[in-house]
Amino acid sequence: MAEATTGTEVPPNVTIYINNLNEKIKLEELKKSLLAVFSQFGKILEVLAFKTLKHKGQAWVVFEDVSSASNALRQMQGFPFYDKPMRIQYAKTKSDIIAKGDGTFVPRERRKRHDDKGKKKKEQHDANQAGMGLNPAYAGAYGATPALPYPGSGKPMLPEGPAPPNNILFVQNLPHETTPMMLQMLFYQYTGFKEVRMVETKPGIAFVEYGDEMQSTAAMQALQGFKITQQNPMLITYAKK
Repeated sequence: MAEATTGTEVPPNVTIYINNLNEKIKLEELKKSLLAVFSQFGKILEVLAFKTLKHKGQAWVVFEDVSSASNALRQMQGFPFYDKPMRIQYAKTKSDIIAKGDGTFVPRERRKRHDDKGKKKKEQHDANQAGMGLNPAYAGAYGATPALPYPGSGKPMLPEGPAPPNNILFVQNLPHETTPMMLQMLFYQYTGFKEVRMVETKPGIAFVEYGDEMQSTAAMQALQGFKITQQNPMLITYAKK
C-alpha cells in the first residue's frame, strides 16, 4: 500500500492513512488501540500496520463507508496518540479488501504471504474472543454492580442500589487484552479526563476519573455500549466510593 500524499490531492475514500505514530509501540498493541479509537466513527473493515522499516510509524484504517472515514479524519486530526499527534490523510491507494470487493484486486505475492500470516493470527484471536464474554462475577444489571473498592479509596462499595453521580466511572465487560493506554485513548477525548486505573487481579473492569461529575457523565453517555471488540460492549456506571 503506497503512502498517501496530502489530503487535498486525494479524493475522499473509505481508507485513511495515518503517520507520525509512535514507533516504540508493539505492532499488535498499535493495531488494537487504533481499532478501539477509530471504531467510534463507524464499522472498520481492517487496520493495517507493518513491521518493516519503510512502514514504521504508519497505519491504514479501512472503514465501511466514506462518511465514517471523513468524520474520523476531521475529528482525530492531531489527536495525541501515545504522546504523538496523529497526522491523518485519505489513503492514496485502495486497500486490498476494497479492491477485492469492487473487482479491481491484483494479487501481490509478497503481500499475500503477509496477509495469510495475519489472517491466521486473526482467526486464532477471534477463536479466543468467542469464548470471552462478560465475566459472571461482574454480570450484574445496570446499577447493581458488585461491591468493589475504588483503588486507593480504602472504602468498600455497597452492593445495594446504584451509586449517585460522581466524577469516577466504573467500566465493566472489557476484553481481557484491554490495556490502560487503550482506555486512555478512548476517555481522553472528553473534557476533564484525569486517569484510568485498572485492577490487575480483576480483568475486565476499570475505573476512569474525571474532574467533576458533569464531565464523567458526558463521557459515560458518549461511550456507553462502545465495543472494543464485537463481543464486549462496555457497561459504564458511576463508581461507588
